Amino acid sequence: MKYIKHLICLIGLLLTITPMSAEESEPLNISHVVLEHIKDSYEWHVTDIGERQIIIHLPVIVNSSTGWHVFCSSQFEHHPNADGYRMGPHNLAIATKGDHEGKIVELTPEGEKRPWDISITKTVANMFICAIILLLCILLPARWYRKHKPSDEAPKGFTGLIELLVMYVVDEIIKPGVGKGYEKYCPYLLTCFFFIFTCNIMGLIPFPPGGGNVTGNIAVTFFLALCTFIIVQFSGNKHYWKDIFWPDVPLALKAFPLIPAIEFVGIFTKPFALMIRLFANIMAGHAIAISLVCIIFLVSAKSIGVFLGMSGVSVIMSVFMSTLEVLVCFIQAMVFTMLSSIFIGLARTEPEHE
Repeated sequence: MKYIKHLICLIGLLLTITPMSAEESEPLNISHVVLEHIKDSYEWHVTDIGERQIIIHLPVIVNSSTGWHVFCSSQFEHHPNADGYRMGPHNLAIATKGDHEGKIVELTPEGEKRPWDISITKTVANMFICAIILLLCILLPARWYRKHKPSDEAPKGFTGLIELLVMYVVDEIIKPGVGKGYEKYCPYLLTCFFFIFTCNIMGLIPFPPGGGNVTGNIAVTFFLALCTFIIVQFSGNKHYWKDIFWPDVPLALKAFPLIPAIEFVGIFTKPFALMIRLFANIMAGHAIAISLVCIIFLVSAKSIGVFLGMSGVSVIMSVFMSTLEVLVCFIQAMVFTMLSSIFIGLARTEPEHE
């Protein structure tokens, strides 16, 4: 998965490193390690070479009480001070504890407060990279189609692969889900599928430009679910709204609006399910992968037999999870697109007698 780079190093470690004694070893905080790899940041940590960290510093763009400020995240101190702040310019700092942990805050006489922050964080940078890759993957085949006629031989290679994916999503997911008039929803639904799939695949690459946790960020999945929610509501016909506010149930249930209330809540539970399903599956996959790697360091102070045995199990399970995650990348993109298609189709359903 995202941390395959660690596995390559671990194979060498198994051959060259002996377990540390209990006195030499330091306790490993797995939850801290996992969260550090999953959460967003203003820096893109690549790897460590000895005690030297290779970091890509990203641009910071904030609007504080003193106006707009644009600078590089390298201007923040690497280590926090006694108050838990990584100090930077313009009275700005990155909080390392409290309600704003990991976020840029402005330090004022009244205390810390959050400025308007539109910085290019690691997740945002990954989104831009995925968007560029996605554009290339679509525009290059489109260029082939502009130069050929429909009667020409079917494309091969990369263009043929993209055509295969597009036709599969349209014929097997969008068309059955949306139903009649599905064509106008194809651009949005195809964009959802390829964007999610691209972000997921890029998350498997353990080094820049990959290694991001885009769809494992709930803000990203929230926006995708919000787009589906808006399209569903604007696509709803009169029968859709009638079934919500005046369904075909006994009059007593309409007078005491239990069923309409349930149906109205269902408007919001559908996009909520989209958001949580994608976010939880991707985040859990990343967390499991790094947790399996941490097993080696947890048993480093044990006997050589336990160390080698558990390290072998960790490597095998990590490789298995990495392979499985390739399939999960496609499944999660397909499920999000399929559910969005079904929700749009349900909003456009006509009564049977019509």
